[in-house]
Amino acid sequence: MSASPGTERELLEALAGALDGSGPPLAPLREGAHGGPATRARAEDVPEGTALAVTTSGSTGEARTVLLSRSALEASGRATEARLGGPAQWLLALPVHHVAGLQVLARSILAGTEPVLLDQSESFTPEAFATAAARLTGERRCTSLVPTQLHRVLASPEGTEALRSFDAVLVGGAATQPSLLEAARAAGARIVRTYGMTETAGGCVYDGVPLEGVRVELDPEGRIHLAGPVLATGYLGEPRLTAETFRERDGERWLRTSDLGSLGEDGALRVLGRVDDVIATGGVKVAPAAVEARLTELDEVAEACVVGVPDPEWGALVVGALVLAPGAKAPALDAVREHVALSLGAPAAPRHLLVVPEIPARGPGKPDRRAVQELAAQAVQHDSRR
Repeated sequence: MSASPGTERELLEALAGALDGSGPPLAPLREGAHGGPATRARAEDVPEGTALAVTTSGSTGEARTVLLSRSALEASGRATEARLGGPAQWLLALPVHHVAGLQVLARSILAGTEPVLLDQSESFTPEAFATAAARLTGERRCTSLVPTQLHRVLASPEGTEALRSFDAVLVGGAATQPSLLEAARAAGARIVRTYGMTETAGGCVYDGVPLEGVRVELDPEGRIHLAGPVLATGYLGEPRLTAETFRERDGERWLRTSDLGSLGEDGALRVLGRVDDVIATGGVKVAPAAVEARLTELDEVAEACVVGVPDPEWGALVVGALVLAPGAKAPALDAVREHVALSLGAPAAPRHLLVVPEIPARGPGKPDRRAVQELAAQAVQHDSRR
């Protein structure tokens, strides 16, 4: 986005009115739209009590406009505050046309603290992050990042030092590889993994444990269902989709997500990836997130995205797109396959690898799997001609 701290400041003031009911609901514009991030939704278009009408990134299909009530945003903000140890001053480093960035502002309003706004008119850099962090004056300090930002900050001594100054660094918006989490924690950062979506007013499960009032269940196929006061009212102008996604059961309202998960012996939720991302290869279903985690265990690999490419023999070929660590050479395919197959089985081992300068992204740091799949298909076609 190209918003400056000035326009974000306007949004902060308007959001305060939307949260306390003194102002109309807001509809922050999506990336690439004209007119700034703080345009207002028409009150007659949304249910009473709506504070925000947030359009999703469309990274997993058609973009939808999600309606978030004042009560849902307050429940989310208060539960986050309680989980993280009390009110804090926040650094905004995320776009304000997505729920994660908006939540940083909402939490600041609820806590009565003044957020520091990172100038996002330029690309995110560790240096800019460190400079903004130095402007924080609160006794307790928090921020929210996506995995790509965390990776960049850790590559910079200045950024890493700034990262250590936070009482909590929420990381979400996309799957965070275990190796990245380990590196951040080893560097002294207080990382909190978050899981959630626009329909849950942002993150509602922290480090596998639901926030207060939030409930998690898995259906027989492993699909994640969520309930609690943080749920959205529904989708703007789409009553059928709202009824299909938000369902009443035993007097409680549940969100049927598009994600697969598992529950550990301690009850902690582990997100395995989206239902639609599962790759069926040779009659076996492969979860890309599990393969990506194995790939980033390799010293040569900084980031990875795994997709399926249609194939007449296998149904789909598992292909890994890799961003290499600084100065590293691409690992040999045979070595990669052996490493993945050791714990996940041979069907999960990538049959092709391609090196990319960065993983195409859409929304707040989410991999654009469609774009990666196109690149992967081209690489497979090129390899077959050799």
